[in-house]
Amino acid sequence: QVQLAESGGDLVQAGGSLRLSCAASGKGLSINTMGWYRQAPGKQRELVAFITGFGTTNYADSVKGRFTISRDNTKNTVFLQMNSLKSEDTGVYYCYLRTQDGVSNWGKGTLVTVSS
Repeated sequence: QVQLAESGGDLVQAGGSLRLSCAASGKGLSINTMGWYRQAPGKQRELVAFITGFGTTNYADSVKGRFTISRDNTKNTVFLQMNSLKSEDTGVYYCYLRTQDGVSNWGKGTLVTVSS
């Protein structure tokens, strides 16, 4: 069973920065893609960014140029560096992992609050 441990969510002022981390663990873990989704109050969960095992990245248009996703394959950890934060970035950020055999896994979420 895959476990995802997220950290880094906090209250920050608009224009500030945060770095989220998500460490994956599990017996026989074989990771394909890792990424982040977020859910703002009253809205559906949406993709923020993902990174494949080859290092290919993809970002939501709303975060391009401000957020950077990276991955440490030796530690099964994915990071999300968030700069120039805006109030609309507020939400619960969920770590996502897809294994090589196509199984999706989700973290419990970490809260990011951006005050204007």
